[in-house]
Amino acid sequence: MSSDPRPSAAPPPRPAPPGPIARFGRRFVIRRFLRDREGATAVEFAILAIPFMALIGATFESALCFLAGQILDTAVADAGRLIRTGQAQASGYSASTFKTQVCNRLYVLFTCDNLAIDSKVYTNFTTAVTTMPIDSDGNFDTSDFTFQMGGSTEIVVVRGYYQYPLYFNKLGLDLSNLSNGKRLLAGVSAFRNEPFPW
Repeated sequence: MSSDPRPSAAPPPRPAPPGPIARFGRRFVIRRFLRDREGATAVEFAILAIPFMALIGATFESALCFLAGQILDTAVADAGRLIRTGQAQASGYSASTFKTQVCNRLYVLFTCDNLAIDSKVYTNFTTAVTTMPIDSDGNFDTSDFTFQMGGSTEIVVVRGYYQYPLYFNKLGLDLSNLSNGKRLLAGVSAFRNEPFPW
């Protein structure tokens, strides 16, 4: 019995099953599309992404402002000890020299360009001015700033101010207190100089 060397012909392809439009019409496709929930999470995240990121950014910025304020306050208090103990007077510190001493204690989040120092001598603690130097237009006012170190047992108030930049103040939480959109941070140290002999 001889075999036929010719290959057998492939069976004809099956016709594709009719699509949903052919079977049920357009109404079925629309209903099926409305019931499909596979991309719902992505769509919901796209809607909520901007408010969520604004909330996270505002939280981080509030924390950084608080941290920067604490660092500035500590730096002013530490540098103020040089005046309180008479070391600054003995060394003949100028305003720029004392500012450098404060800057050396600002470890992160600061540049010394935006730092301003005011140091004044008072007759008693009740007359000391510790309010923020912001004028009625929201500008940082340094017109009354001086640098006085005082003598033995005199009362001195040292104030350090820094214009801290903000980045999320346009997304709902505005921490700025200056017209340029920055927040003025303050560090204040009030003390009576020690009875040093010079």
